[in-house]
Amino acid sequence: MKIAVINSGSSSIKFQLFEMPRGEVLAYVLIEKIGEFISDTTFKYQDKKLTVTSVVKDHHEGLEKIISLLNEYGIVKDFASLDAIGHRVVHGGEEFHSATLINEHVIQKIQELIPLAPLHNPANLEGILVSRKKAPLVPQVAVFDTAFHFHMPKEAYLYAIDYELYEKNNIRRYGFHGSSHAYVLEETSKYLKKDASALNIITLHLGNGSSACAIKNGISIDTSMGFTPLEGLMMGTRSGDIDPSIIFYMQKELGLSVDEVDTILNKKSGLIGICGKNDVRSILETEDEKAKLALTMMARRIKKYIGAYMALLGHVDAIVFTGGIGENARDVRAMALEEMACGIVIDKEKNRENETLISAKNSSVKLLVIKTDEELYIARESLSILHH
Repeated sequence: MKIAVINSGSSSIKFQLFEMPRGEVLAYVLIEKIGEFISDTTFKYQDKKLTVTSVVKDHHEGLEKIISLLNEYGIVKDFASLDAIGHRVVHGGEEFHSATLINEHVIQKIQELIPLAPLHNPANLEGILVSRKKAPLVPQVAVFDTAFHFHMPKEAYLYAIDYELYEKNNIRRYGFHGSSHAYVLEETSKYLKKDASALNIITLHLGNGSSACAIKNGISIDTSMGFTPLEGLMMGTRSGDIDPSIIFYMQKELGLSVDEVDTILNKKSGLIGICGKNDVRSILETEDEKAKLALTMMARRIKKYIGAYMALLGHVDAIVFTGGIGENARDVRAMALEEMACGIVIDKEKNRENETLISAKNSSVKLLVIKTDEELYIARESLSILHH
């Protein structure tokens, strides 16, 4: 069964074609800089890798290019020959708490949720609309970043602000990276040979965008990202947690507009705000004091969230690192875990070698590094919808 997964960004399309239920990747296409002067297309198929630069003016043309490549290499004739198409949708609000077969009602609701994710939902929706036009009879499934966190208790997802703002305006914690946290939970369950519903774990999705999640008996009970993906951990260009009054100060005392403050907190803060770089690989290669400070700040914030979530969970089976930084930046993992309380001990050699299990034998909690695969998770969720 061939299931395509489309992760449509504002100026990019990430496409993967899976043979399910095996989970084998038949083809991978990444189109970047859509709508710009020159677009980059990366195509991987078996042992072949092709990189092309051309003009891709919009998402419709991008999907046409993907179909053309799949056809040219004899992978599939067109989208109409697929068994299903799964779409990543960032914000599902309070409406969607699981993967959902896409129909007109679902499209309308995703549209209505655009104010809660103005950078993401419009692009996700564009991918859906173009795919439905190309393959109107193929089942299409929306998998929401927020869905995994839907069952957080009320005391976790409510903010301590006027309750009417929640009732009338849906201002609450939603959480993101749900597909990644859910996938890592499944993989941790397999690794520890313990049912997911019996697991208490802390998952750390660390990349340019980062979030922590406290999972109790297989259910997300708290997560660091909130109403938007700005809250929580220090990230590549995002501030994470700050005193809200800083926003008022920047507006009143510095004369900055709402848009200028938004740009500072989302695009000029975090690592790039402290040291001018947001790529951890290049930061690690720099001896600059601000670079060291930026990583120390990032690791400290991770450590604080681990401690808070350990307090919430009580017993913890494992702390799991994933995402580009979590999977590869051994120094960041070491800094976040050094001198931890509660008997947590990292094995420095295993961590240096990027092994799956990086905890020492005498550690009270298993420390794991598990590669995430959000696209495979979306394919699995799409398959599950088809079987219902």
